[in-house]
Amino acid sequence: MHWTLVIPLKPLARAKSRLSDTAGDEVRPGLALAFAQDTVSAALACPAVSDVVVVTDDALAGRELAALGARIVPDAPASGLNAALAHGAATVREMRPGAAVAALNADLPALRPLELSRVLSAAAEFPRAFLADAAALGTTLLAATPDQELRPAFGTDSRARHRTSGARELDLTEVDSVRQDVDTGEDLRAALALGVGRHTAAASAGLLIPGA
Repeated sequence: MHWTLVIPLKPLARAKSRLSDTAGDEVRPGLALAFAQDTVSAALACPAVSDVVVVTDDALAGRELAALGARIVPDAPASGLNAALAHGAATVREMRPGAAVAALNADLPALRPLELSRVLSAAAEFPRAFLADAAALGTTLLAATPDQELRPAFGTDSRARHRTSGARELDLTEVDSVRQDVDTGEDLRAALALGVGRHTAAASAGLLIPGA
């Protein structure tokens, strides 16, 4: 099965506010873009992925991610993360009604294509499935096979909410790069330890990250 990934990205000026202890206001937008660039690059290199759709209203991010090969969809609902994901999935299904669709976080700078392929292969066994994040509270990927609605419930405690919604939690090991999203300085340190893509490596160079 091949998948279309839907990746949401808020305007860069408002992204990654929880990194304020690690990066100043002038640095965070560039970090958020770098995370997304490395996420999209790895996703497009994944053998299980046919294409990547990024839902964003940020003009710079749209240009940079389109240059990597992503298709850009404006955030027409402008009503938050889950509305953006539902809109992206609906846009994909309008063009290809039988598409398998997965929502993926935009802040996975250590993402490995083969690890993502393992996750998507496991997800194909269930109508809807999700992968918990490294903190075991949130979600980094939610997948829906053809003819299944995505029904995203990202946000606080999304692991519990996706489980309650009937999605199957994927119990996989050795897919750390797909779990390691970045919201805090500690998260960034963990991603750097896994090994990040070239955009994040460049954007984070010179930051004083304790323990990195």
